[in-house]
Amino acid sequence: MKKYLLIIFLAISSVSYAQDTIRVMHYNLLFYGVSSGWCFEANNSLTMKDSCLKKIIRSVKPDIFTANEIKPDVAAHDHILNNIMNTGGITYYKRGEMSNLTEGSKLSNGIFYNSEKFVLLDQTNIPTTTRDINVYDFCYNALGIESASFDTAFLTCIVIHLEPGSGDSSIAERTAQINLLMNHLDSLNKKANYLLMGDFNVYSGAEPCFQNLVSHPNSDTRFYDPVNMIGAWHDDIIYSNYHTQSTYDGVTGCHSGGGMDDRFDFILQSEYIKNGASHFQYLPGSYKVQGQDGNHFNKAINDGTNNSASAELIDALYFMSDHLPVTLDISVDQNAKQHIPEVFDVLFPNPVTDVLHLSLKPESPAMLDFIILNVLGQQVYSCSLSTSETSANFEFPVGFLNQGIYFLTMYNGINKPVTKKFMKK
Repeated sequence: MKKYLLIIFLAISSVSYAQDTIRVMHYNLLFYGVSSGWCFEANNSLTMKDSCLKKIIRSVKPDIFTANEIKPDVAAHDHILNNIMNTGGITYYKRGEMSNLTEGSKLSNGIFYNSEKFVLLDQTNIPTTTRDINVYDFCYNALGIESASFDTAFLTCIVIHLEPGSGDSSIAERTAQINLLMNHLDSLNKKANYLLMGDFNVYSGAEPCFQNLVSHPNSDTRFYDPVNMIGAWHDDIIYSNYHTQSTYDGVTGCHSGGGMDDRFDFILQSEYIKNGASHFQYLPGSYKVQGQDGNHFNKAINDGTNNSASAELIDALYFMSDHLPVTLDISVDQNAKQHIPEVFDVLFPNPVTDVLHLSLKPESPAMLDFIILNVLGQQVYSCSLSTSETSANFEFPVGFLNQGIYFLTMYNGINKPVTKKFMKK
């Protein structure tokens, strides 16, 4: 009898403390879908890039993939989603909204994520003088999240593409862009699981913009280099394992040359992720520059032997971009829900004043749980309701809420949760 009790206890414990691993990848796609005076079909073919990017995605298998230098239109973002991410039987990737608020910008950032593991709750777009900064707020789509008392795991991904150039004006512009970001994060007044990724275009960790990130006076919004390799990266062989540009040693007109000698691309982490204070934690040793073996300083990555990956993948990285992608893994102390297609059609007047009206079309009668979260991830309302028909209308009192943005999430214990954003006037 004691043996049976022990087996049951261990089985329950393994479920309670099981972890999932999330892989995050950032990549500068080099004028993806963009034709310019120096990048065009002859030296940056979209067909070739698609073939290469698909191989890279299939090799890395990211749960969150962020990118710079995508043509700023919906069709280009949809093209990546439908022709690169959701192929080969995979259908679970979704994307964030395309944004291009910065006047005159010919490039945009993007994010593509595994919807079986994440729900995108909100997106904030911050215009700068060069390109938008994009802030994406996720919750982990966990097994058990249908419980209103469940401790939801939130993750924020911030994608930046800073002003290029080594001159004083470029350095000043990068400083101003990071000031905008840090002022925004400080205004939120919260500790959080932040990942900051992008092409920073910095040549040294001493640059003011980078120092504002890693030495920021507010520890809640300070960032940390997962590999703790901060220095004068440009043309220094000491940092050869972390150089991300350039994959080319010659000049094609589109691709930068000179070989691997700059660390432009980063994924930085907040203290919460560094220390595992709230569900997510960086897995030591997982930070990698894909295709970088440390032996191609000032060389093209396919010059001679590169043992970091197969020859096919090295060539894909070479032809895809003059940058290399960076990846890291983070653990989350929850289990992902299995993918079940959504069966709810959720509609309500938006913005609302005193009463939120909700129309549902469930597949069958069900017991439903609802929670409302504010932008800080704090639960401000919850209730459980049942439907006896395959369509139902509910009313939720929201007059007590302050003006602002909120997230209504619906659970039925079977399907994955459905989250909708609404505004309270």
